Amino acid sequence: MSVNKNLLDFINRSPTPFHAVKNMRTELVKHGFKELRESESEKLEPSGQYFVVRNNSSLVAFRVSDKGSMVGVRMVGAHTDSPCLKLKPNAVVEHDGYVQLGVEPYGGVLMNPWFDRDLSLAGRVTLMSTDKILFSRLIDFETPIAFIPSLAIHLDREANSGRKVNPQTMLPPVVGLSGTDKFNLKQLILDKLVDSQLAKKTDVVSDFELSLYDTNPAAIIGLDEAFIAGSRLDNLVSCWIGLKALIDSSSVDTQLLICNDHEEVGSGSFAGARSDLLESVLVRLVGDAAKFSSVMSRSLLVSADNAHGLHPNFLEKHDQSHGPVLNAGPVLKFNANQSYATNSETAAILNLAARNKNIPMQSFVSRSDIGCGSTIGPLTSTRLGVKALDVGIPTFGMHSIRELAGARDLDALYSLLCGLFELPSIEVA
Repeated sequence: MSVNKNLLDFINRSPTPFHAVKNMRTELVKHGFKELRESESEKLEPSGQYFVVRNNSSLVAFRVSDKGSMVGVRMVGAHTDSPCLKLKPNAVVEHDGYVQLGVEPYGGVLMNPWFDRDLSLAGRVTLMSTDKILFSRLIDFETPIAFIPSLAIHLDREANSGRKVNPQTMLPPVVGLSGTDKFNLKQLILDKLVDSQLAKKTDVVSDFELSLYDTNPAAIIGLDEAFIAGSRLDNLVSCWIGLKALIDSSSVDTQLLICNDHEEVGSGSFAGARSDLLESVLVRLVGDAAKFSSVMSRSLLVSADNAHGLHPNFLEKHDQSHGPVLNAGPVLKFNANQSYATNSETAAILNLAARNKNIPMQSFVSRSDIGCGSTIGPLTSTRLGVKALDVGIPTFGMHSIRELAGARDLDALYSLLCGLFELPSIEVA
């Protein structure tokens, strides 16, 4: 259960993509990886271990092959962001004796579960010093400071038969009572940073990117501790397990982990999968733009993102021949319309890695009358011209404020990704 225990700690310390990347950066440095700056040029050494960070919310980590020449790259991809509620720039709303915060849904949020939770705030703050220098700091209030109260059933008799959530009017959380002075959110942020010795009293908060999150920590639950429950399992599970697999795997070809931000909103940002982040690192790795296509043709990307588990209360929502069960193994995801990148050859490669590690595999295909989501897999495959596939652990409540997955599946995914990194060959004749 060591992977699970470490994962719980990682999730609890990573309420936002900024915190997730900070914690992954710390883990990489601890294991001898060296940070590279995108703005600087540095020769990469055989067997060298490096990582690059962009926007403090996306990360690429890699280990260079000890071979004399670049053959191919074994890549695992994940994403650091999760659906949530983000504060608006002018967030403070005071009326009728209460202080509330205006929020905007980020990604495909399952909104009903956000009611009646102990919520806190975390994210990135940009400040300006007295000498007009701009700098950013991460902030986490940690303790519960916000609450989105449900309307009592006495005032909403239809609540259990089809309540529709209006995000503009129903989701602003209550954070306090109005006083004689107007509530100053930026001062509250500055005071917290000063208390944490991350800023000076003379600094000014210029702007912020803050998100609400549930303070209830992730936990291993169920009979025989069969499950893991927590926020942001989609997709911090894959980030952490991919990171541990990269760190722990022995070197064959060059190995790489990419964790992009903004997957939940389409990946269209300079830190997302549609950007040049991964491509720029790979060009640096190959060292010769003329060889890039040749190296990509011998490479493989495994897009690791959670899959929908067969829900026992909603069996009619699943294709009965492709309903993965929690704790029965990782899931290969297929879609004929290329929402997932898996094809027969890439599936065969991953199944070979699974057989080498004695790991059972499952498959997921959506019902033909229900659309499916997508991942960074097809986007990255299209941009780079690299073979790719989609895999993940089966999950309940995807995009909810608290999700459920199988505890044994985490260890299985870790072994599977280690097996992929260590495969002697990834080519199909």
